[in-house]
Amino acid sequence: MTYSLIDVKFTESIAEITLNLAKRRNALSFEMIAELTLALKEVKESDAWGIILGANGSVFCAGHDFSDMLDRDLAGMRNLMLACSQMMQLIHDIPQPVIAKVQGPAVGAGCQLALSCDMVVASEKALFRTPGGAGGWFCITPMVALTRAVGRKRALEMLMTGTPIPAETASEWGMINRVVPADKLDDETWDLMMRATQGSRLLKGIGKHAFYTQIELNEARAYEYAAELMASTGMMDDPQERMRAFAEKRAPVLNK
Repeated sequence: MTYSLIDVKFTESIAEITLNLAKRRNALSFEMIAELTLALKEVKESDAWGIILGANGSVFCAGHDFSDMLDRDLAGMRNLMLACSQMMQLIHDIPQPVIAKVQGPAVGAGCQLALSCDMVVASEKALFRTPGGAGGWFCITPMVALTRAVGRKRALEMLMTGTPIPAETASEWGMINRVVPADKLDDETWDLMMRATQGSRLLKGIGKHAFYTQIELNEARAYEYAAELMASTGMMDDPQERMRAFAEKRAPVLNK
């Protein structure tokens, strides 16, 4: 498929989706959201094992494109917000692990996009910000991803003050997986992806879906759900082969 605002390429069974509108700071216009949605769906149905989501230019994503939102009526604004929300949820719905490679500022909905990914590797030049609290338009939809990535007090600090959070602080707060030197960003992102995609692709996809399902349940219901899924997947070929190999004191022969 041909895209205008993003690039999509496949390398070593990994899909790289790159926001490619640096002159607009990779802002999330309706067209950008639509292209990202199509690309994610394309990769979901492909043989790719994982997705690296990055951006060209000095800014990862500046958030919503305000020029695309001016003078919209309520129906138009609602359609834009729903499209963006559905795109964020699609990142969780697809079976492949998705790693955000954040080279620069991730602001507003751009912060939401980064934190919606399963894992985040950030350059030391990156920062994360929900600027609405400093005035203007409160970051209500970015709040959904933020509050699921960091504790309440720190989330509210970001939301209420709009203060930029450097990558090092974001790492300390548990918002992202790691912060690395700018010249190591590609290598460190690929290293994490290679380790995240080892093992059974099928079981990894089941595990990702299970993670996002159980995390929204109360503890008792989460254990009920997890126990049933653990039991049913334990009957599959790869888990049974791993158990058999352990009992027979040999290396397992696993499917990919």
